[in-house]
Amino acid sequence: MKKGNSLFKISGAIGKKIVVKQYKEGEVITKFPDMSGITASEGQRNCRNFFKEAVAFARAIVNDPEKKKLYQKKAGKNQTVFNAAISEYMKKMRIEEQ
Repeated sequence: MKKGNSLFKISGAIGKKIVVKQYKEGEVITKFPDMSGITASEGQRNCRNFFKEAVAFARAIVNDPEKKKLYQKKAGKNQTVFNAAISEYMKKMRIEEQ
């Protein structure tokens, strides 16, 4: 699929029925997940909170033009600035934990 030939210009949940996900290679449509019977363990909650911190870090990078340029150089061939920032945050924090 050529870049810019997007069938959908939306992403996220639509009416709690389907979810549209945007990837560099194209779009994916999935059914909305049913999480009603799920009880997260303490480890899962910790991991989710850690990932929330990584997302906040990545958003700050993407919204800062100077930092974004830095991460564009660090990003891999098929990696966005957002993904590169999350990856770096998670690796850095895991090393500091040890």
